[in-house]
Amino acid sequence: MPEEARREAIASARALLLKGGPDAVTLSAVAGEIGVTHANLIHHFGSAAGLQSALMGSMVSDLTQALDEAIARLKTDDGAPLELVNAVFDAFDTGGAGRLAAWITLSGDLSHLEPVRAAVQNLVEAIADKMGAQDAQAREGVGAAVLFIALSAFGEALIGPPLRDMLNLPDGAGRRVVASLLPRFLIPKAPQGAASAT
Repeated sequence: MPEEARREAIASARALLLKGGPDAVTLSAVAGEIGVTHANLIHHFGSAAGLQSALMGSMVSDLTQALDEAIARLKTDDGAPLELVNAVFDAFDTGGAGRLAAWITLSGDLSHLEPVRAAVQNLVEAIADKMGAQDAQAREGVGAAVLFIALSAFGEALIGPPLRDMLNLPDGAGRRVVASLLPRFLIPKAPQGAASAT
């Protein structure tokens, strides 16, 4: 079936991206992986750019879902900082969002990242609500926290293992550092009465 063939091709393209980077995602390579002809893939995607765009769309959807799941956990559980950090780091690492973000950025077409905008904004709102961050300054701190997590997760996904090896640090060291620093961004602002009393 056409949709099944597209899903199989996108799954193969994702595996090639994670294993060999963007240059590995070609029509010929994907066709060889799933046992179809080059012409068959052109029929489904139109071109290599069409396949790559479909892959980006699929991975952006997965990243958005991962962020939404982090938000749901944050709203229903105590949401320890490490749990939130793990959710974002997992999306960038094993989910492939780190390589995807690098690929999209280097391609120069940031429109592929637009679907992530709402999920990121929702994550900021969920953390702000949980922390009772009502004013603009407190919400800016939450935005900075999300930026800190995402940039750290992106770096970990791209160069974390060799860098940890150079520093002789164990797996998960970066996640623990981010989780330990996260509360500094999220300290709730003191009530006005308490501020005026000092």
